[in-house]
Amino acid sequence: MLSRRRFLAGLLAAGAASVLAACAAAIRSVTPSPSPSPSATPSPTASPSPSPTPSPTASPTPAGPTLREKAAQLLLVGFRGLAAADAPGVMADIGERGLGGVVLFSRDQLTGGLRNVQSPDQVTQLVADLRAAARVAPLIVAIDEEGGLVARLGPDHGFPPTRSPAELGATGDPSQTRAAAAQMAGTEAGVGITLNLAPVVDLDINPDNPIIGALDRSFGADPATVIAHARAFIQAHHDAGVECAIKHFPGHGSATGDTHLGVVDVTDVWSRTELEPFAALTADGTTDAVLTAHIFNANLDPTYPATLSAATIDGVLRGELGWSGPVVSDDLQMRAIADAYGFEETIALALEAGIDLLLIANQLVYEPDVVSRAVDVIEGLVTSGRIAEDRLDASIARTASLRHA
Repeated sequence: MLSRRRFLAGLLAAGAASVLAACAAAIRSVTPSPSPSPSATPSPTASPSPSPTPSPTASPTPAGPTLREKAAQLLLVGFRGLAAADAPGVMADIGERGLGGVVLFSRDQLTGGLRNVQSPDQVTQLVADLRAAARVAPLIVAIDEEGGLVARLGPDHGFPPTRSPAELGATGDPSQTRAAAAQMAGTEAGVGITLNLAPVVDLDINPDNPIIGALDRSFGADPATVIAHARAFIQAHHDAGVECAIKHFPGHGSATGDTHLGVVDVTDVWSRTELEPFAALTADGTTDAVLTAHIFNANLDPTYPATLSAATIDGVLRGELGWSGPVVSDDLQMRAIADAYGFEETIALALEAGIDLLLIANQLVYEPDVVSRAVDVIEGLVTSGRIAEDRLDASIARTASLRHA
């Protein structure tokens, strides 16, 4: 099997415009080619005239990805089903359309039933089947596994219990966080997860915050505490071969509302102190990706919420903090975004802002054809000239580090 180091080295050598071609070549290189049938092998006496013999190592240059395949590679999508047989739609999205990644959930928010997680063996088989279907590039398999109340791989499904970030931060001992995260990361790696959408590095400024403080998702209110524990969490994941995305940029801890339900304005409560964990963990290369918040902050952008704000993503995160790695959106179906902008404009603004992976959880609403719809939109944005195709290439190059061969 192709090693991860050789795979990434090939990607870097290929350059942004040909990253997916390199991915496809890498996938083919680890798949045995079928032996030619006897009838397909020319007889050595078939031609009286000698002709040059092709080198046995020669192979055709792999075709580059189509525009639609590039568009599909920018998507990270949720789906229903405990097994590949239950999810023919997403299997087709991966195998035929080139879907870049999936995100797993244990519970379906609309039905209340199981979503993708039932038992360790079941998740392992599901993920293996999903990854085996990928043909354009290795599939990103993501999950929100923060610990405590936000843990998809929990005891109800046969997985070990976890500790919340608030509990771990209160110990004052990052080594405890590293040990707890090592267990979590081992669980994730064991079932094939490649990207954990964690840890939360929001500061617990407002303990009544309904989506951060009230759910014990923050390591604490002090930036140094959050940085130390987040670093320990990520290092434990790296030891297990799992990438991490810190969230929710540029800071959700001071908010008084929930962006799942509507617009949340932090203009009067947010402070630049909330940037400190993001600055520290991106500056030293600790994190692998940054996941955005849908909060509105007029101090950073008087028009758009963070996920759709070029001033916030390209300006603050990439410009001021110097982050050059992948940026993942929070769920684009959350009402803070979807109610205000609609599907097509949300995708356009997110790409213009600098988002590399568009997360569509399919939880607040369920759209079985959302991959095709999103690809149609992105293709239209490129053909109309609003988004340049090399903008897609740049995102594909940045997200290559999240793809495990």
